[in-house]
Amino acid sequence: MKFLYIGLGGGMGAVCRYLVSGWFLRFGAGFPLGTLAVNILGSFVLGFFMELATQTLLVSPEARLLVAVGFLGSFTTFSTFAYETHQLLREGEWLFTFLNIVLSIGLGLTGVRLGEVLVRYLVR
Repeated sequence: MKFLYIGLGGGMGAVCRYLVSGWFLRFGAGFPLGTLAVNILGSFVLGFFMELATQTLLVSPEARLLVAVGFLGSFTTFSTFAYETHQLLREGEWLFTFLNIVLSIGLGLTGVRLGEVLVRYLVR
């Protein structure tokens, strides 16, 4: 059942990401405004939802899987990055906060570049 909740939420999150990002394409500013909007909205919703889940009994474990893992995991993984980094800050883990930011962004960009280089190597 867990996988069903995650899969259902993930499918809805992917569709919503597509719709929200696409809506912002009409502004065509040459800046990835749709991705920025999805990341900010997803971060807000995850912060709200997880606080509600941890401070009240209103959110079942199944709803957590559906919304936090499935829907928001598919809608934007940036929200998870932002939430986890915020938790590190709240816990006073300054070194881990810094490492999470620098390594996630730095290694993420490096991964993109290495993927590009590999394709160029393989198709020449």
